[in-house]
This record gives sequence, C-alpha cells and structure tokens, in this order.
Amino acid sequence: MTSTVPNLGPDKVSLGVTPTLWWNDDFPLIDNGIPFEQCVSEMALAGFQGCSIGHKYPADAAALKEALDLRGLKVSEPWVSTYFTIGEKDRTVENFKRQLEFLKKVGGHDIVVAEFGQSSHLQPIPVFKHRPHFTDPDWDLLTGGLNDIGKLAADSGMRLCYHHHMGTGVQSAEDIDRLMAGTDPDHVHLLFDTGHLQLAGDDPLRTVEKHQQRIKHVHLKNVRQSVAEKVKSDHLSFEEGIRQGVFTVPGDLEGMIDFRPVLTTLGNAGYEGWLVVEAEQDPAKACPLKYAKMARAYLAEVLGW
Repeated sequence: MTSTVPNLGPDKVSLGVTPTLWWNDDFPLIDNGIPFEQCVSEMALAGFQGCSIGHKYPADAAALKEALDLRGLKVSEPWVSTYFTIGEKDRTVENFKRQLEFLKKVGGHDIVVAEFGQSSHLQPIPVFKHRPHFTDPDWDLLTGGLNDIGKLAADSGMRLCYHHHMGTGVQSAEDIDRLMAGTDPDHVHLLFDTGHLQLAGDDPLRTVEKHQQRIKHVHLKNVRQSVAEKVKSDHLSFEEGIRQGVFTVPGDLEGMIDFRPVLTTLGNAGYEGWLVVEAEQDPAKACPLKYAKMARAYLAEVLGW
C-alpha cells in the first residue's frame, strides 16, 4: 500500500466539500434541481465534516446551524466578493461585516474573499483573453482594502483567506506573489486552490512551496487537462469550461493533478485547517454523491483516515 501523507491527521485538518458538486453558485442555471437538504445529507453520507455555504442554504443562521448540526457538519467558510479596485470599498466593508456576524452565529472561523472588481469570469466572454491586469493604483486599492478587512476579521477572532480565481486580477502564480508581498501576513492569509492555479497555467506545487506559511485554507480541485487546453485554445468563457467538464475531484483518474506532493508539503509545513474538496461540475452529467464519495475515498487513501 502507498504510504500516507504525514502530519495531516484528524487532529490537524478537517475535510470539507463545497456545494458546487450539487449546483453552481456562480451560474445558477447549472442546476439539476437538488435541494439543500439532499445536498448536505449527501455531504455527510460521503464522510465529510463540513462545507462551504451555497446560495440554496438557509439565510437564517440558526436554521442553517440546526440543519448542519443534525448531520454532523460544520461551516468551512462563507464567501465574500470584494470590489476594492472599482471604488466600492464602503459597500465591500459593510458586506464583509455582515458576513462576519453570520459566521459567528454558525460557528465558523475562516472567511473567504476574492476581488471581483473588473472580473471576466461571470461574463459570457473568453476568460483568459479578458482577465483583468491590475495597475499599480489597483493593487494599492486591493492590498490596502484587504489589510483593513483582514484586521476586522482578526479582531473578531476570525481569519481572512484570499482566494485566487480564474478571470480575476489575482489569477496566476505571479499575481499571488504580488498579493502576498503587498499584504500583512498577520491579517491576510492565502486560500490555495489547486484547480484554479492549474487552469491558469501554473504549477500548484511551486506556489505551495513558496507560500506554505501563508496558506491557511485549501481547496482541492482537479483539472481535466484536455478541457483546460480547450478553454484557452477555443477562447471559452469560464462557464463554458465548467459545462465542458474542466474541473473534477481529487481521485478522478481523468484529472491530472498529483495531490500527494502538495499535501506532503503542507503537512511538513505544519498546516492546520480545512481541506475542502471542490469541483464545479454539471450535476446532470456528474452524479454529485458519486464524485463526493470518490474524493473522500481518495483522501482516505492519501491521508490514512
């Protein structure tokens, strides 16, 4: 039997999954009609300990916590889109504060953000061709804003984790380097997403090795490389890439990412936190429970639990 990854036992990490296996939160038309209760029940059935928050979840914190508690699930993270680079700092900060309060009520710790100012990923246009390239003033607005809300999170006993994302101004490894260099390491942490970085054309392992001490939250997403190449060569939008199956879960033999060295690096660096399985797939084509169980079985093999 293949040896397991060291230092990532159940005393160090929790295993989560996002509802994007069951529906898509960016593109609500990618939906096979699965309700919230079925989604979270299948998450628990597949053996996960927590989940991120999706658009079908109850808006009432008490109702959400009750539904998750019933299934033995915790909240791995809520999502907050930021709009610092288009001059919407006040609105961004107010929304962030609301999400912090919600997170407290449901018992979470990490709050995930990504800068969607100037983003192309929600638009029906080629995601690579139209990704924004921030100017120096844009970067100043972004890093300054993140430092501010990162301190708000820390003062509330929470942790801000920045999600690099396709179609945004923080897409590539180089972008991540600049973001990390310009932000306060005490208040702005990195959410590392294997799939987004692989699709962007960079080596996820190199970024993990470089920023291992800043990584406080992890999304484990796999990539079908043939579709990734098509997204670029055929000038597809982000939604078209998802519909054609660019993403899948760890453990899928159609995926090309080797997660073992990534996880080994994190384990050796002393990582503690969430490992969250994510795969934005069309549930009409990819049975969510099947892929959730596939990912959990893979993690059991790699982590040894």
